[in-house]
Amino acid sequence: MIMGISFGMWIIIIFGGLVGIATTLGIVGVMIATVIQKIYRRIRFGISLYD
Repeated sequence: MIMGISFGMWIIIIFGGLVGIATTLGIVGVMIATVIQKIYRRIRFGISLYD
């Protein structure tokens, strides 16, 4: 055992970390996609960036 933590607890820690990383990357990806979509609509259709 590493520092007295059981194997099952390590699995939970690693799984939780991976879920947190995936969630963060998903949110950042959606934010980037939204900005790109707004810039595209601004160039193509002349729609305000704030709509």
